[in-house]
Formats: sequence, structure tokens, C-alpha cells
Amino acid sequence: MHFTVLIPARLASTRLPNKPLADIAGVPMVVRVAQRVRAGLDGTNRIVVAADDRRIVDACAAYAVDAILTDKSHVSGSDRLAQACEILGLDDAAVVVNVQGDEPLIDPALVQAVAALLRDMPGASMGTAAHALHSVQDYRNPNVVKVVTNAAGYAQYFSRAPIPFWRDAPLQDAGQLPSPGALRHIGIYAYRAGFLRLFPTLPQAPMEIGEALEQLRALWHGYAIAVHTSATIPVAGVDTPEDLARVRALFTRAAGAVS
Repeated sequence: MHFTVLIPARLASTRLPNKPLADIAGVPMVVRVAQRVRAGLDGTNRIVVAADDRRIVDACAAYAVDAILTDKSHVSGSDRLAQACEILGLDDAAVVVNVQGDEPLIDPALVQAVAALLRDMPGASMGTAAHALHSVQDYRNPNVVKVVTNAAGYAQYFSRAPIPFWRDAPLQDAGQLPSPGALRHIGIYAYRAGFLRLFPTLPQAPMEIGEALEQLRALWHGYAIAVHTSATIPVAGVDTPEDLARVRALFTRAAGAVS
């Protein structure tokens, strides 16, 4: 299917300054992300970096990666993506996949699977992904977002709390997960471009403010989010200098194996 991959990238980062331009084996990280996605998709799918700084656009151009300049003032990634849809002139029915600019090891098959949700589930305005949780520590961790789905594969709720909660089975206290287990949300999204334009204009939901989870705004206003359950656990992205060192080491080892 045809879709557009948008990679939002901004230089401001409290934990890792200038993150999109961080060097990974001689190539800026945001370019690594675009190259990784491109390697797993056919030529009909466009990949565009939505940048907030000319330096990112120039870095992408040096590697033949499409990039557009968006406003610095956007308060969220969805705002930046909405502007990117306007700049690119995407039709309201067009499918857009949001891949974060700090995921240089993302699985292209996951990108395809999330995009396919909007083809196969016409009632959805958004698509996202999840995988089974295998750790009680992650189940309890508020930094690990959980999602509960219904029988049709649509999201019912996202939360930082341990959901679903088993009232009568103290398995969590015994160091075991309930069965069937919980799902961990994966931060990749597909949108219909028309909804992506609408989304930033919707009032924030009370539960969105409390949980600090933007996707809850869509559920609050009655829009459906389809969820792809992945059989594999994605490789973690780059949020900290330690994460960057880990990814650099992986690329270095891979380059050594090829040579």
C-alpha cells in the first residue's frame, strides 16, 4: 500500500542536545532512521523528515533524504506533522506513518504493519502498535505505557497504571504477571492525513492531561485507534547519552562484521 513516512526532528532536547544530528558511525541519527525505513519499503512510499532547523534539512540533503522545514514553535510532534501534511499537500485520505527521529534501529516491517491497519480497519482514524509485557517491573513502571484493546483490535484505553488489573489474583505481588498478560504500547503511529490536520485543534482531554498521553485525546473525542500486536519487542530508541553509546556500538560491530 502507498503511504508517507514522516519523521519529526527538532534540535532541542534536554537529555541529548542536537539529538537528530548525533553522529552514528559517520552519519547523522535522523538520516540513519530514514535510511533504515527506506531499506524495508518499496519505492512507492515517500519518506520525509519534518525538521525545525535548517541544519537538519541540510544534513538530510547531503544524504539524499527528503526534508522540509517546519515551525520551531510547535508544542508537540502532532502539530509538526499536521504542518508537514499541509506543506506536502497530502489528501485527507492519505495515510501517514509517524516514525520518531530517534529510532535508528526501527523494524521497517513494524512501519508497514501500522500503516496496514488503516487499510484494513476503515473505522480507525489512527493506528499504533503494542507487544506483550514479560516483566512485572515494566507492568508496574509508570514510564511504561500500557494499552487495553477490545475484541476487534481497537484501543480501549492507554495508561501508565498497571492495566488490566486483576482484582482477585495477587500475581503482581507474587512477582508474576496476570494471564492473559498486559500489552506495552509502542510509540509509532499511523494517521489519516485529514485526522492529523484536525487533531491539534481538538481540546485536550482531562485524562490526557493527567496521564500525559496525547493519544488519549483521540479516544476522548470518539476517534478509534487500531492496534497492531507485534510478536517481537522493538529495539529501544535513543533518549540519553548512554542510549547513543549503545547504538553506536551496535553500528560499529555491524560495520566490522561486513568488512
